[in-house]
Amino acid sequence: MQNLRLKSLRIMIGVRMKISNIQRGIREGYRSGLELNIGEQLNAAKVMWRYEPERITYTPKKQTYTPDFLLQGQGIKLYVETKGRFLAKDRTKHLLLQSQYPNMDLRFVFTNPKAKLYKGSKTTYGDWCIKYGFIFSKGRIPESWIGECMRGS
Repeated sequence: MQNLRLKSLRIMIGVRMKISNIQRGIREGYRSGLELNIGEQLNAAKVMWRYEPERITYTPKKQTYTPDFLLQGQGIKLYVETKGRFLAKDRTKHLLLQSQYPNMDLRFVFTNPKAKLYKGSKTTYGDWCIKYGFIFSKGRIPESWIGECMRGS
């Protein structure tokens, strides 16, 4: 089943290099190549972190959100969500989380923050984050985020 899914993904993406990174990420327990890259970056930085560490309940219908990464230092909890595609349901979920957990420090790492929210939209993923007060980055966790955790630990 997994091989069929990867073959379908290979056809959709059409780039063998990306597929091998996705395969490696899945093999190592991640859900994407971007998550794998972030995990490797955090290991190299020697920061305290956990992958999919907890489930956070939110409403209107009782649902749970599992953040991709939690970076920790003394008194610091920084949640990082990695995104290739940023769908409407994801945006709604994060706005609900933001309103229900105003002290939660949730940041995004996008594959491409300049991608449009949908076909024909003028708004990019990054524009959306700026509008709603989310901090974001492209492709990697910035050293400044890691520094916040290191100084706090």
